[in-house]
Amino acid sequence: MKTINLLIIDDKQENIIALEALIKRSDINIISTTSPNDALRICWEKDIAIALVDVQMPKMNGFELVEILKNNVRTKDIMVIFVTAISTEAKYAIKGLNAGAVDYLYKPLDPYITSAKVDAFIQLVRTQREIKKKNEQLEKIQHDLIKAKEDAEQGKRAKENFMANMSHEIRTPINGIIGLLHLLKQSSLDESQLEIVNLIDVSSSSLLGVINDILDLSKIEAGKFKISLAKTNIYDIVTQAANLLSVKAKEKNIALNLDIDPQLPKIIMADSLRLSQIFMNLLSNAIKFTNQGEVTFKIEVPEKNNNLVHIKFIISDTGIGISKENIDTIFNTFEQADNISTKVYEGTGLGLSIVKKLIELKGGSLEVSSELGKGSTFIFSKWYKFVDDNESEKTEQEPQTLQKFDGLKILIAEDNSINVFLIVKILNNWNIETHVVTNGQEAIDALAQDQFDLILMDTYMPVMNGLEAIKKIREGYAPGKETIPIITFSAGVLDSDNETAYKAGANDIIGKPFKVNVLHEKIAKLTQKN
Repeated sequence: MKTINLLIIDDKQENIIALEALIKRSDINIISTTSPNDALRICWEKDIAIALVDVQMPKMNGFELVEILKNNVRTKDIMVIFVTAISTEAKYAIKGLNAGAVDYLYKPLDPYITSAKVDAFIQLVRTQREIKKKNEQLEKIQHDLIKAKEDAEQGKRAKENFMANMSHEIRTPINGIIGLLHLLKQSSLDESQLEIVNLIDVSSSSLLGVINDILDLSKIEAGKFKISLAKTNIYDIVTQAANLLSVKAKEKNIALNLDIDPQLPKIIMADSLRLSQIFMNLLSNAIKFTNQGEVTFKIEVPEKNNNLVHIKFIISDTGIGISKENIDTIFNTFEQADNISTKVYEGTGLGLSIVKKLIELKGGSLEVSSELGKGSTFIFSKWYKFVDDNESEKTEQEPQTLQKFDGLKILIAEDNSINVFLIVKILNNWNIETHVVTNGQEAIDALAQDQFDLILMDTYMPVMNGLEAIKKIREGYAPGKETIPIITFSAGVLDSDNETAYKAGANDIIGKPFKVNVLHEKIAKLTQKN
C-alpha cells in the first residue's frame, strides 16, 4: 500500500513529538516543521495529503497559513485539521472551517479521538485518490473512444470515397461497352455475329458483376444492402450463366451440363442480378477447381404449394474437393480452402463469401458437401413466388417501339467521349436535339445562353463536378433557369450517392450502366411528353 504524506506544523517541538507518537504507523510518512514558511515550501514540493496545523503560531497563525494553501491550485486539495489550545467556542471553529479546514483537534489531545480522526481522514484521502485515479482512467478511455470513433468515421468516409471513385472509374467505361452493344444489336447482323455480340453483352454484365461483388460486400457488411424483387425469367438466368461459363469449361476440356426440372416455372419473383451473381460465382468456382470430368448445374423442384415453388439449385463437380477441416473456412472473406489451392488457383476469395451472404439475405439456405480428391456439391435452396402462364406470356411480349420526342432539346454534360457518343446516338434516334459540354461550368454557361427542356448531368467531371453545377443552377447562376429538370448520371452504388444528388437539387438519377427504356421513361416523365 502506498504511504501517505502527513505534515505536522507546530511552533513547539514537544507538541510535534507528542503528535508523532500518537499517529505513527507504517502507511503514513510523517513530515514536521515548526515554521509556517517552511511548511508552505514543503507543501509545494511534496505531495502532502493531510496537514495538522497549530492555530497559534508566531509571524503567521494557522488561519493565515491555511488561507494561503487553499488559494494555490497546487495545494488547495490538502486536508487541513486544526490543532488548537484556544477556546472551543463555536466562532473559532467556524473561522477555521471557513478558512478551509475539515476538522478540529483540541489540546490536550485525546489519543483515541486523535487516532480515530486521523484514521478516518487517511481512509477518506485514499478513497478520494482512488476516485480521482478512476476518473482520470475514465477520461482517458473516453478520449480514446472519441478518437477511435473519429478514426473509424474518417476511415469509413475514406472507404466510401474510394468506393465511389472506383465505381465511377470502372463502371463508366462498362456503361459505354454495354450501351454500344445495344446500338450494335439494332444494326443488321447475321446469326453468328449476333451470337458474338450477345456473348460480349453477357461478358460485360459478368464483369460488372465482379465489380459489384466487391462493392456489394462492403454494403452487406455496412447493413445497407437491399434485395429488389421483380418478375424474372429463371430459364434465361440459368441458361445465360451456363452458356457464358461453357467457354471456360471447353478451354479445360471438361463438360458443363445443365439439367432443368420440367416442373420449374418460367417466371418467378426474384432479384435477377443477385441470382446471376450466385450462379456465376458457384459455377466459376466449380470449373476453376475441376481439372477433369464434369460440372453439373441441376435445377430441381421438390415441391409446389399454391403460387409458391421450392427450388433447389445444385452445382456439383468432379474437382479437387475440400477436406473436412477446411470446409468451414471456404466462406470466409478473402480465403480459399488452404494455402496450396491459393497458390495453384488464383482468385480473390470473395466469391463464396458473397454467395453465402447473398443467399442468407434472400432467406435461402446453402449446403455444401465435399470429399477431398473426388469433388464438391453446393446446394442453394429457397421458396419463390411464381407467376402463372398467362402472366408469363404478357411478361415475355416484345416491348413496344419507344416513342419519339419531336422538338425536345437536351443539354448533355459528360466528359467521357464514348458515353457522349452513346447518349447522343440514343437521343438522336428519339428525334431529340442535343448540345454537349464536358464539365459543370460549361453546363451553366450553356444554360445561361440557350433554352433547353432538360439536362443530363454526369456526377464526376473536371473543372466543376455535376453536383456543384446543379447547386449553382438551383441558386440562380443561370437566371430564369432555376427549375429546369435535371437527371444525373451516376456510376456510384451507395445509397448516400443518391441522397447527395437529390440534396444538390437533381430531379432524378439514372445509374451507369443504364437501361435505354429507363432513360426514355425518365425523360418522358420530366418533360411530360409521351
